Amino acid sequence: MSNDTTGPNTTEPDIAGTETTPPPAVEQAVDPRLLVREEGFKGYLNEFRRKVRGGELGSLPVVIGLVIIWAVFSIKDSGYFAASTATFIAYYGAGLCLLAMGMVFVLLLGEIDLSIGSVSGLSAAIYAVLYIHDGWNPWLALIVTLLCGAAIGAIHGWVFAKIGVPAFVVTLAGFLAWQGLMLWVLGSSGTINLDNKGLMGILTGNSEFLGADISGGYILATVAVVISLLGGLNEQRRRRAAGIPFRPTSELILRTGLLAVVAYVVAYILNTDKGVPNVLVLVLVLLVLADWVLRRTTYGRQVFAVGGSIEASRRAGINVARIRISVYTISGTFAALGGLAIAGTTQSANLSGADPNNLMMAIAAAVIGGTSLFGGRGRVWSALLGVLVIESIQYGLYRLSMGQDAEYMIMGAVLLAAVIVDSLSRRSQKNSGRG
Repeated sequence: MSNDTTGPNTTEPDIAGTETTPPPAVEQAVDPRLLVREEGFKGYLNEFRRKVRGGELGSLPVVIGLVIIWAVFSIKDSGYFAASTATFIAYYGAGLCLLAMGMVFVLLLGEIDLSIGSVSGLSAAIYAVLYIHDGWNPWLALIVTLLCGAAIGAIHGWVFAKIGVPAFVVTLAGFLAWQGLMLWVLGSSGTINLDNKGLMGILTGNSEFLGADISGGYILATVAVVISLLGGLNEQRRRRAAGIPFRPTSELILRTGLLAVVAYVVAYILNTDKGVPNVLVLVLVLLVLADWVLRRTTYGRQVFAVGGSIEASRRAGINVARIRISVYTISGTFAALGGLAIAGTTQSANLSGADPNNLMMAIAAAVIGGTSLFGGRGRVWSALLGVLVIESIQYGLYRLSMGQDAEYMIMGAVLLAAVIVDSLSRRSQKNSGRG
């Protein structure tokens, strides 16, 4: 009997004479970001749906919350949407935002810093004594104040990382101790008034260029848009050269256009009232810098790694103790900056600088904005989003002549909702294999 050899071979003999089935072809993995951009708008929509189903909500919950908050207060008060509202949020939210930015770094480790309220009050007191009582140069007093804040944070981090005392206990002890030291520094009067000159004049002033008739808001918006576009093009160039997926130029132009709309609208609104506050410019610059550190540097990746898994970080060769100490140092520095910003709004260093509400609201702002309490997930921009929510609620309640009782109950409900969303999001990610 002869075998037909004209047809396709479905099997082939091995050395022992038995027949084996050839292995199936292995499909080459494709980066999903490539598929998204090849499909155009439909690809982005599908990617968005995939992320939502997988629990990767990002800033979506807080953005929806902001829209609801603004809509409710606009219905209750026709004068809520005004330039004065934006000015109020910019001035009084800046100090809180600085405190929340430092808290984001700590929360990324899955830890907490209960001392930032006292550290901010103590820092304002140190600056006031050095500048007002002792006659120091304001910039030298500023440097010493920031160094004190950093040193306090480093002490907390060292005790936590090297001795092993839980961060909750260390920072709670700091909350009490530094508040006592602040009372001693302020003296019997309990208040040191600050002038609106020099450093405080800059913090409480507005950004104007070429005279009072031309506000610097539009110039600042233009600078932000140009820097964003150049940064996107530079990242595109580097990723193209490395042969990895990159954003097409059309997407960069669209993103830059949306940023330009937001920046110029905000500048216009603020300019119709008092202009863009200098402290807001400082906050935005620090936000960009801190975001770059967390997302673009080895140090930032190590912070996320430690927050995700301490044991895995150690096995990867990361110095966990160094990361912990450095993060608390950053938190202390931001607390000092926040204390100076808060003192600038009140034109004094007093007991209100260490108000426990500042601590609670800073934690709430970071969590409401999207930073996970469980560590390893979040962005520094969540501090800004959280502060927008908090200040929008506070100013709306103030205009409706509602007391602190309503404010505390609403803030508690909003914070609980944010934590519930975070927990459900983490559960969804675990169920989808991405947790």
